[in-house]
Amino acid sequence: MSLTPQGSERVPEQRRGGSGGGRRRRGGQGGDRGRRGRRILRWSAMVLAVLIVGTAGAGYLYYQHLNDNLKKDDLNIGDKKDRAAKSKANAAGQTPLNILLIGSDARDSAENQKLGGAKDTYNTAPRADVQMLLHVSADRTNMSVVSMPRDTLVSIPKCTDPDSGKTYASSTSTMTNASLERGGPGCTVATWEKLTDIHIDHFMMVDFSGVVSMADAIGGVPVCVDANIYSHTSSGHGSGLKLKKGTTSIKGKQALQWLRTRYGFEDGSDIARTKAQHMYMNSMVRQLRENATLSNPGKLRSLAETATKALTVDDGLGTVTKLYDLSKELKKVPTKRITMTTMPWVYSSDGNRVLPKPTDASKLFRLVREDIALDGKDKKKSKKTTTSSDPAAADDKIAVQVQNGTKSSTLAPVSGRASAVAQLLVGKGFDEAEADSSTLLSEDETVIRYPSADLEGDAQRVAKALGIPTSQVEKSTDVSGVTLIVGADWRSGAKYTAADDDDTTPESASALNGSDTKACMHVDPDYTW
Repeated sequence: MSLTPQGSERVPEQRRGGSGGGRRRRGGQGGDRGRRGRRILRWSAMVLAVLIVGTAGAGYLYYQHLNDNLKKDDLNIGDKKDRAAKSKANAAGQTPLNILLIGSDARDSAENQKLGGAKDTYNTAPRADVQMLLHVSADRTNMSVVSMPRDTLVSIPKCTDPDSGKTYASSTSTMTNASLERGGPGCTVATWEKLTDIHIDHFMMVDFSGVVSMADAIGGVPVCVDANIYSHTSSGHGSGLKLKKGTTSIKGKQALQWLRTRYGFEDGSDIARTKAQHMYMNSMVRQLRENATLSNPGKLRSLAETATKALTVDDGLGTVTKLYDLSKELKKVPTKRITMTTMPWVYSSDGNRVLPKPTDASKLFRLVREDIALDGKDKKKSKKTTTSSDPAAADDKIAVQVQNGTKSSTLAPVSGRASAVAQLLVGKGFDEAEADSSTLLSEDETVIRYPSADLEGDAQRVAKALGIPTSQVEKSTDVSGVTLIVGADWRSGAKYTAADDDDTTPESASALNGSDTKACMHVDPDYTW
């Protein structure tokens, strides 16, 4: 993805590395691909997921032989140490559902090659050119979608291809879309879990083929532009989209053009294109739910055939029955409670790629991880504050182990932070405070943990001395004594300042509500007619 406004490309795309392992659908090693090919149909996975949401009420039209169409792959092929803990159940015993939607740019068939272009890249290793995390709340009242720009530089963990047995070494500052060619979608899942600490339950991956057929089967999706637009340049760039000002119902080729358009929308960046894709998806959901019966059963059956042939899923979604059950869960969420966002980002130092935006990206990931609705309509969750009945020992008798948890998904750890805070405690009279320099953790929020009730009073006394809220003191069998983990919210200074109890979605996430019928893409004046 180039984030450069129209008129210039910052640098050529990096060369494709590695191999596709033993799977025929991945192919082997390839070289550079044309700009046009890299920008086609990155929205594919979201199309399929939204289609399932919208057609759940249309009736069970799948056939048993559709199971044979589905391709399956391992959910997570990264190291266990990089995996996120499973989501916790709410008070009613319900758990959230996290699905990673992946759009592959594979050229592994004649149809995919025709759609993707770049003839010299036939059957080369695919990349994950669209990545969207779909989060369904535990109570199924709301849904959040987080898109990650494909040029985001991330740390990709070590991944082992389950078919070939080949191991791909971990790497840093690597474009996130390269994760797919390192053993398959299970490596893309592992990359997301390492970055966000969000447990992913399933993935759905789709390639180029069948997407136009999906758009046709829907029968038209209304989209809006604030001026006449023609996405075309004298040098041959542009999707070819040509629309009049206002709202137009698009399908087939026009739908494809809309979803590919970069030149002509706002600043000509892929971020603007993502915004247009979100508008399309929201409009599609509304259309499908308003016309949930889809009057032509034959078209719907054909769509099911096309979709299952284009789809790769994990074993947990490996039958049409499981996909249908998933669609019923997604259908429970009202359109007005669907929120689409883009991961907050900043340019890398050379301006050619992007990075997760410090603080804002971590906050967005935390909201999803804690099952907090991104539309802000959840009831505020009060933080538990209690005072222990267990009396604390004298300060100089309380043993405290201090660990460094300042590493976050966007920031490197602060060297020596555990020692600095341990010395701070010693200065306050906690003579038995010691730093554990052998352990490096990642905690968004500073926390004090204790293993048993007889140490609760001691842990709360340490919290009071440092100004840490008692809501951040918790019992845990993961520690053997009072343990202070200095989090990413206390990276410097001798005074701890508790963060505001703010669960609002960062403005930089560009949230778009599913019921927003007034959303309209701004057209670059250089592309009007």
